[in-house]
Amino acid sequence: MSKSTMNPGPVTLDVVGLELNTEDRRRIRDPLTGGVILFGRNFANRQQLTKLTGEIKKLRPDVLISIDHEGGRVQRCKADGFTHLPAMRKLGELWSAKSQSIHAAESAALAMAAATACGYILAAELRACGVDFSFTPVLDLDFGRSGVIGDRSFSRDPQIVFALAKSLNEGLRLADMANCGKHFPGHGWAEADSHVAIPVDERSLTEILNDDAKPYEWLDLSLAAVMPAHVIYPKVDKNPAGFSSVWLHSILRQELGFEGVIFSDDLSMEGASVAGSVVKGAELALNAGCDAVLICNRPDLADQLLAKLKVSQAKKSESMERLNCLMPKSPALAWDDLQDEAQYQHAKGLLKQFRLI
Repeated sequence: MSKSTMNPGPVTLDVVGLELNTEDRRRIRDPLTGGVILFGRNFANRQQLTKLTGEIKKLRPDVLISIDHEGGRVQRCKADGFTHLPAMRKLGELWSAKSQSIHAAESAALAMAAATACGYILAAELRACGVDFSFTPVLDLDFGRSGVIGDRSFSRDPQIVFALAKSLNEGLRLADMANCGKHFPGHGWAEADSHVAIPVDERSLTEILNDDAKPYEWLDLSLAAVMPAHVIYPKVDKNPAGFSSVWLHSILRQELGFEGVIFSDDLSMEGASVAGSVVKGAELALNAGCDAVLICNRPDLADQLLAKLKVSQAKKSESMERLNCLMPKSPALAWDDLQDEAQYQHAKGLLKQFRLI
């Protein structure tokens, strides 16, 4: 089997700059690689981004090209025509808007329409430049405690989070992009930032399942992928959720019935350090129930992972089958054609009407 037609492996890694270098190409060709995640450093303009994604697909047509592109402060592509989408809290505020002229039910409907518009614009613009998938939406509840979540959350109310996330997911689906709910079971209560610390949430399993985890339960089959939190919930398990078979297998898979893809969060983050080496972390995450592991911003650790990680054929086949479901099934509109499309124009008009863009 040629390397250009290999089945994807469980490792999602990043690339260094605006174009592929020799080491990027070597890593992407590796049979353990199944995805490439892009960051702001990989974007200068639409032409460059489209060229970069084309180079990646030429090397490996089967890899999933992904990005963290939520809106607000987490949006990697902001210039050269990309719509700067609002933070998700803005949609929650629209839902809860109190006005003499707008009924509560009407404000909820308007917020859901705006969420669908956000999802469509987000997905259609990325797909026009060759990006397959975005790690969105955030399903964490906004308890006013977590600075790293904050306005990335729709609301403190799990019912509002569920309704707006479902609407945003519908917008993604209309542009043929899958979704990823994060950070299971919830990162909103823990104050520490898992990028630089090891957050701990001391609440009981019952409290978490009856509050934070409700959006995951209610979204059910409309949720294509999930990313667990690098948070320790000591009353449930000693391991962070992303390394815990209790959270991923017993609760997410069995109790909540989730059948989609489980991605680890970035293994180079401080919240993952409790697992030990990057290879040990990847092994723990995959054994706990993850289908894919992310390693970002550390090419040296990516090389360790590709050199030393052992994955059984059974695990690789199971993960591959799930990951393939995240690939777009239809061709994307070219950027210029997208600008003239009625659905895209309507979505942008709606967000302008609500002063969200």
